[in-house]
Amino acid sequence: MSSNGRPGVSAVRIASVTVGKGAAVVVAGLPAGDSGAGGPAGEPGADLRWVSLSGGAAGEALTSARAGWGGPLLAEPGSADDLPLVALHADGVVAGPGDLPLLRAAARLGMPVVVRRGPSDSLDDWLRLAGHCHDEGNQDVVLCEPGGASFASADLALVHAAGRRSGMPVLAAPGEGAGLAAAAVAAGADGLWLACGAAPDAVLAAREAVTVVGALVRPEAPDTVTDAREAIDRVDAALAVLLERRAALAGTVQRLKPVGGFAGRDMDRERRLVAAMARRAPALGEGRLATVMNAVIEAGLHLAEERRSRARESRRLAAPPAGRPRPPASELLAAHRPDHD
Repeated sequence: MSSNGRPGVSAVRIASVTVGKGAAVVVAGLPAGDSGAGGPAGEPGADLRWVSLSGGAAGEALTSARAGWGGPLLAEPGSADDLPLVALHADGVVAGPGDLPLLRAAARLGMPVVVRRGPSDSLDDWLRLAGHCHDEGNQDVVLCEPGGASFASADLALVHAAGRRSGMPVLAAPGEGAGLAAAAVAAGADGLWLACGAAPDAVLAAREAVTVVGALVRPEAPDTVTDAREAIDRVDAALAVLLERRAALAGTVQRLKPVGGFAGRDMDRERRLVAAMARRAPALGEGRLATVMNAVIEAGLHLAEERRSRARESRRLAAPPAGRPRPPASELLAAHRPDHD
């Protein structure tokens, strides 16, 4: 098995994208007839697109999808008659529990198969569906929870259990607006499955979750310089989010302390902080971490001082000139009251 996204998971390659190895992926639905140029389908952030052919005119839908999207494309056939077109235009096929002969025929195409769980299917039922694909000689199977027409939020406990038990990659639908995207990645989902017509902010929220949360919870062991740099970029993105949050919290401390700024630094606390961090980052050790954290703390102190200076300047500009009393509040309100005829 080949994986470094989740231990024990066999990765599946879909065209240029690997599911189950490295970062989690974002799969965004492409409405039938949408060329992908502009709108939700044209927004950045997705690694793969999928299109449903259940509305008929499969050839037109696939041609339109391909015209606006050059990346990996998954197609969900409406019937076995669509399979030759899927094999010609798509990079993978999506199948569910409603039509077992169609699922088996899709597996025989030799393409990666995304197997959706039915609304009432148990974990055993779901894994049996994947087993039918294996029986047809197709090992490139990805599970999808739920991925159905309703696109209700995934059962994240089931996502976690399916991945651990099956050794297959698992995609999860994060619900409306991708509100559970971060939770799905934390639960071990190897990708986020978005509905057709997902709003641009949902696609971007999913991308942010696989980038920031994934950097914290998914171990990676890239084997190329490009992959290693992309993994570093994800870690740096998560680091930037945490540093911004730390700076905001440090600013709160500065406002509450009796003595703030550089004069109020607590060196004993900083040493304890570095020692605690070294237990989580033993390879860096206290010496290197002390240098890093000194820079972080000083940057936060400088930022807090800049904000205090701006606040003082704002108050100065808002104050009335010396020797002139500030008008009563009633006069200030009257001066801004709109005239009415």
